[in-house]
Amino acid sequence: MNDRPRVLVKEKLADSGVDLLRSHFDVELGVDWSDGELPSRIGDYDAIVIRSATKLTSDLIERASRMKVIGRAGVGVDNVDVPAATKRGIIVANAPQSNIITAAEHTIAMMLALCRNIPQAHGALVEGRWERSKFGGIEVYEKTLGILGFGRIGQLVAERAKGFGMRVLAYDPFVAAERYRDLGVEKAEGSDDVYAQAVEAGFHGDKEPWDAFWGQRYAQVRDPDGVTVALYAAL
Repeated sequence: MNDRPRVLVKEKLADSGVDLLRSHFDVELGVDWSDGELPSRIGDYDAIVIRSATKLTSDLIERASRMKVIGRAGVGVDNVDVPAATKRGIIVANAPQSNIITAAEHTIAMMLALCRNIPQAHGALVEGRWERSKFGGIEVYEKTLGILGFGRIGQLVAERAKGFGMRVLAYDPFVAAERYRDLGVEKAEGSDDVYAQAVEAGFHGDKEPWDAFWGQRYAQVRDPDGVTVALYAAL
């Protein structure tokens, strides 16, 4: 008799991750399941691994009679009804540092692309137009980067921006002043302070509690020459 726990991998994971799970559990892949299969079959598993596309609502969790663990292969758990899981004694585990370096590097890439007009220049070149002088852009050296949400990713972005010689101004009401000092980052008094001083601004935070605190999930600010840069980098 096979008494190994059954694990459903509902979304695409790296083969190495699936192989690791299979060394300890009976694993079934549900990546190609139809929309109606999960509600009817979730009760057959002791654990489920999801990413961001699968929404584990209270109704689904109620059907998961054997479920002991919900694994979120990513940072947030916005797509899991955590109170409903907790009520049933189901552990909800995520991977808060799984993609933070990737996200920080992608933010820097977006910032540089915006400042140097790379998407516009690429589009022009594809259309057969060589307009080098039109897309010169601006240097980031000694410019001010504003960061709204100064958690793991925001701090990694700050470290990388300082490597470009940028001044970094950040705002997050949930981070201690000592952390700003440790990273050599200026602490803004509020989001308006960031808007007023930054040339580029990025948002880094989960849906809660930032949505309640700050209604918009992007920043749009101007430098002294009137250049507008909008940088969206929410997680």
